[in-house]
Amino acid sequence: MTRHDHDEQDESLLGGADRLEQDALSEDNNGPIDVETVHANFNSTKRLLYTSHLLSTWNSRVFEFGAFLFLASIYPQTLLPASIYAMSRALFAVLLSSATGYAVDRFPRLSVIRCSIGKAILIYNTPSDRASNDESSNQLWLLLPLCLLATAEKLGSVMNTIAVERDWVVAIANGSDERLGILNAQMRRIDLFCKLAGPLVIPFVNAASTKLAIIVTGSMTCASVLVEYFTIARVYYKVPELSKSKETSSAESSSWLKGMTHTWLRGLPAYVKHQAFLPSFALALLYMTVLSFNGQMITYLIAIGVSSGAVGILRGVAALFELSATWLGPILMNRIGAVRAGIWFLNWQLACVGVACIFFWIPETSRMILAPGTVSAVVASRLGLWGFDLSAQIIVQEEVEPEMRGTFSSQEFALQNAFEMLAFLSTIVFPRPEQFKYPAAISASAVATACVLYAIFVRARRGHLLHFSKCMESTHRKEARWTVLGHEPVDNDEVELQAAAPQVP
Repeated sequence: MTRHDHDEQDESLLGGADRLEQDALSEDNNGPIDVETVHANFNSTKRLLYTSHLLSTWNSRVFEFGAFLFLASIYPQTLLPASIYAMSRALFAVLLSSATGYAVDRFPRLSVIRCSIGKAILIYNTPSDRASNDESSNQLWLLLPLCLLATAEKLGSVMNTIAVERDWVVAIANGSDERLGILNAQMRRIDLFCKLAGPLVIPFVNAASTKLAIIVTGSMTCASVLVEYFTIARVYYKVPELSKSKETSSAESSSWLKGMTHTWLRGLPAYVKHQAFLPSFALALLYMTVLSFNGQMITYLIAIGVSSGAVGILRGVAALFELSATWLGPILMNRIGAVRAGIWFLNWQLACVGVACIFFWIPETSRMILAPGTVSAVVASRLGLWGFDLSAQIIVQEEVEPEMRGTFSSQEFALQNAFEMLAFLSTIVFPRPEQFKYPAAISASAVATACVLYAIFVRARRGHLLHFSKCMESTHRKEARWTVLGHEPVDNDEVELQAAAPQVP
């Protein structure tokens, strides 16, 4: 029986909130622990974790967007440097993500986080602020240090994300599904807020002066480093689970270089063979899309006559839909379970991107119909995307062993970057606005493939795909939770549903 199955059966006897109180009331050498003290400590830990994650994510998002503005100022006559920069950054993320996963799995948690924070300030040692006012700014040799240091910043960001979102939150939750859901949802809200607000702030500063924008971006990062260091250290010392070493084999831990090489060679096969592979791979596939408010679709909308102000408003509306998923997702998962919620969210996204894609292929569709129809469908699809992201993240957190989390997540992040590169490649092959329907069709096909793969996972886990009576009728929540050898296997999603239901005295 898998670890996930054990967890589900445990939770079927004791709900998430009840389990917190039960743990709090358990006696140890010092006697019973006060429930209010336990919750107060958890709330304090949450605030520290959120503060560190907010600063880290904010700086990463601001730099990620601002870098292209800075490059446009340094190399105003060509798009080639920006393209080389983006592709090299993504390529190194694909190739070196395994190394970050190895570090997360093999080194002390606090050391890994501090290393990832320290890497973020490397990028501001580049000569970019001087190059913008220098005649040599047109020379591509300046791009080499920019790409190398930006790669270090990217790897630091990936390492921080893997360590905090896939490892630390699981340790802090300490077996409580309720805590894990709270942490996951709030961390995703922070990510989406920074993704929305960061790109809105830095252009205003850049409009005044590119050099000033570079200084402001670098100053924010440097000023936040100490705060990140101390807040994450306080989280580490407040949660005893974080200081526990992970189980590693002597062969893998005998040599750092040998162990990293072993992880790089064996990481992908281990990832593919893992029981959480299908939901993880389905999530990675969703990154191969042009039907989102990224550079490709924004460029297309402007090309067909949508104003930049309207694009900004639409991007804000899309962000609101994305944020709503962080509230709707936990509600739906508490009601029907993470596995079942995932298939609902993914089907919703497929329906929306399918509608968006249809508008491109209707003959002689006027732009007055094409733009609103496509944009509305894409905006609605963001709810499904981030709802499925939360569902898949919980599945991976519960299924993947602690000593495997870094390696597994690094492979997932590598695939996400690889599929993102393929999305860029699709618009390179089909660069004209009238050809945008082909990348859109490829994006819809990627979502459909993700649906099929996740459906295979759901079918293997539940034994069926659709079971509305058990999903919505409360009478089924009171049925027996256990079976014996020789009878039908336990439906894991039914156990999740029963665990979320109020316990009848």
